[in-house]
Amino acid sequence: MVRPQSAPGSKPTLTDSGSAEPRGFSFLRHASPSLTAVLVDAAFFLKRARRIYGSQNPESAARQVHKLALEHLNDDKGRRVSRLYRIFVYDAPPVAWKGHFPISRKPVDYGDSDVARWRLAFHEELKCLRKVALRLGEIPTSHVGWQLKPDVIKALAAGRQRWDDLDDDAFMLTLRQKGVDMRIGLDIASLAYKRQVNQIILISGDSDFVPAAKLARREGIDFVLDAMWSTIRPDLHEHIDGMRSVCPKPMARTKRG
Repeated sequence: MVRPQSAPGSKPTLTDSGSAEPRGFSFLRHASPSLTAVLVDAAFFLKRARRIYGSQNPESAARQVHKLALEHLNDDKGRRVSRLYRIFVYDAPPVAWKGHFPISRKPVDYGDSDVARWRLAFHEELKCLRKVALRLGEIPTSHVGWQLKPDVIKALAAGRQRWDDLDDDAFMLTLRQKGVDMRIGLDIASLAYKRQVNQIILISGDSDFVPAAKLARREGIDFVLDAMWSTIRPDLHEHIDGMRSVCPKPMARTKRG
């Protein structure tokens, strides 16, 4: 008999507690009535993870995604109660944008930046993890531009800063992903219509998922949102079957005196 972990083309099975396969109860994969797909909005996850876990390298961040997804297969006592269908991660590759800083006019190549290299390495790490499918949208160069930082705008409006004193640090580069929300919606619809799972976990804080969530629930799917302890609009609770965050709560920010 060929062992699953040695099958040609297969990803190595994890041997630690983060294994994508049930451990302890070998009958779970046959007996458990729950088959779960976990969908992760990577941009949302990384933003929340910086606050919860601090700075991480690409490998640590990818493994944290995997671990967080697998935690949703366990009950509150840590017992594996559901089988995993697949972990879908949605993101966009770094934009290959070349331009100039808004004030100094110095050239900048965003595709060769540390941020871009980190994101590419993060994607490569995700591809190597068991049961992970990476879905990539895009960031069109037409959706890239410079924008004043919010605190700078407040300072200008209050008269604490003058327009003539602005430098490059007063601006931030805005990037808008395209096609990511569409891919999330299409996968939710496909999973629901094809009866591939009976539970969907969505790790996101975006309200754009509501139409897809309503569709899944009409098809009998148990739809659970993990907003990683962030606040969502009260009316969104109407369109999900529950909320559950399995990551640590972020530390409260202390007010400066």
